[in-house]
Amino acid sequence: MVPQPRTRPFSVASSFTPSSSSRQTSVAPSPLANELMSSPSTRATSVVSAAAPSIPARECWIDADGKPGAGFLSSESIVRDLMKGYKAYFANPEDTEDRSFDPHPTHYPYATLEYPNTGASERFILLAPKDKDHYNPIMCLESSLHTIIEHYLTPAQRSLFGTLPVKDLADEESYESDYSAPASNASSPPSSVPSPPSDSSSSSFSSRSCVSSASSDSSFSAISSFSCFSVLSSYAQRRTPSSPPTVDYLRLLQRAIHKHDGPLFLKVMCAITALLHLFKYPPLPPDLFDPTPPNEFRVAVKSWTSMPSAVVQRIIDETYQRAVGPHVHKLTRYEAFSSEVYGELMPPFVSDIVRATHLREGMLFLDLGAGVGNVVLQAALETGCRAYGVEIMPEPAKIARSQVEEFKTRCRMWGVRMGEVELEEGDMLKSEKVDRLVKEADVVLVNNKVFLEPLNEALRQKFLDLKEGAIVVSLKCLMGSGRTTARHGIARERSASPALKERNMDDIGEIFTVTARPYYPGSVSWGGAGGEYFLQRMNREDYARRRQQLEKARGGGMMRSTRSRR
Repeated sequence: MVPQPRTRPFSVASSFTPSSSSRQTSVAPSPLANELMSSPSTRATSVVSAAAPSIPARECWIDADGKPGAGFLSSESIVRDLMKGYKAYFANPEDTEDRSFDPHPTHYPYATLEYPNTGASERFILLAPKDKDHYNPIMCLESSLHTIIEHYLTPAQRSLFGTLPVKDLADEESYESDYSAPASNASSPPSSVPSPPSDSSSSSFSSRSCVSSASSDSSFSAISSFSCFSVLSSYAQRRTPSSPPTVDYLRLLQRAIHKHDGPLFLKVMCAITALLHLFKYPPLPPDLFDPTPPNEFRVAVKSWTSMPSAVVQRIIDETYQRAVGPHVHKLTRYEAFSSEVYGELMPPFVSDIVRATHLREGMLFLDLGAGVGNVVLQAALETGCRAYGVEIMPEPAKIARSQVEEFKTRCRMWGVRMGEVELEEGDMLKSEKVDRLVKEADVVLVNNKVFLEPLNEALRQKFLDLKEGAIVVSLKCLMGSGRTTARHGIARERSASPALKERNMDDIGEIFTVTARPYYPGSVSWGGAGGEYFLQRMNREDYARRRQQLEKARGGGMMRSTRSRR
């Protein structure tokens, strides 16, 4: 079965605990802000810094269309291959003998979701996992739909779909529907596939003339689109006494989910799909010399100056559920108490690292011990940076290669740009590419929480090649004796570097300025508690200044000693 993302492991550098991964995360080289305060994070909510630096503007859009190619891991294919682990969720309340919503190897209920980019769509099998912690395609469909509507449409365009709910179907028992059932015969005929009907009625659609800015493609005629709306006209309500009756499709979709009403769910999805189609494929203008209207979703992405965190999260979750989830049991095969224990950093924690290091487009991010590639992919999408990861364990490295391809496909489907990504299977200490890239890196992540000391020492030696200002991010402090501790959620960089002593003058760690920052419960896969992580910035100039002070003090002390002997 495919586990849900909230329980997914994350790879750690080389060693970790049963649910941790052998991957590390790298951090970008930017001046560190003092006294940054981080708020608690959860699996679904990014860690936010109160004094977080502004993210430089960048282009987020792409020219390519979003049609998935060969090797696409669709939600339908994942559930179909694991059909024995799924059960019926919907039923037909008007016909208890209707079996069209039951699991079946080939004749299963499904709905299609239109993604933002041209040519991109995906089928979702409308079944529920027997194990509630495994992949739920209905929840996945709903979450992606809400993200598209919220972040790719203007307020006026969003209003056509109705009210975005505060929560998705995850906690369905807490859902209270504002809709009363229609007066008579509102349920739809038993059907497992929402194909557009052929009747041409358009009564409920006529009140929504503002959708004229978007319309249907030739493959989805206006007549069949209108019929998807007309069959739901009995659910129309007035938002104000003077407004025309309209249907709140998103609330009605929630009602169908809450009531397990399969026919109603299919009818509402048919109407929502028609609306999405209208925005993606506007009609050709009457005058053939007029320009073709653009895909409204692609227009929205062109206006972005940074990636919305909710869109990043959906692409991460969709990819993980399909490329990693079915193989997650393979990630626990490692030698206990070694540097190859598997563990993962959750996306909100990675976002906090991105902010703390000022990682951005044009920078190079290294993840030493990249596991299945989660951090590398998130950094590349969130910032547009160039990202590289290396993983020594064969199974995570194999899964990572699959995840990279799926991630690229899903970025195209969502119509967004990611930075260049490269993953290598190999030993971080022996890789010639790592040796070369360390010298260029702006941020290096190493999840060394359970690394053995020989590995940590070898990494210290390797980091001597870092350029000035480069940052090493680690979960166990690698450098420096003068670090401060994060207290009460505040991270402080030492305001004045401690004076060098004879005993630590040649310590590698003294070349780095160290800052401790907190991470909160839910930030890592191997345990529920929070902890600290460390930003270690290469600062040769500061070291040279302190060494000069030590030598000056040493010389002055020798002169005083000579005079006293005289």
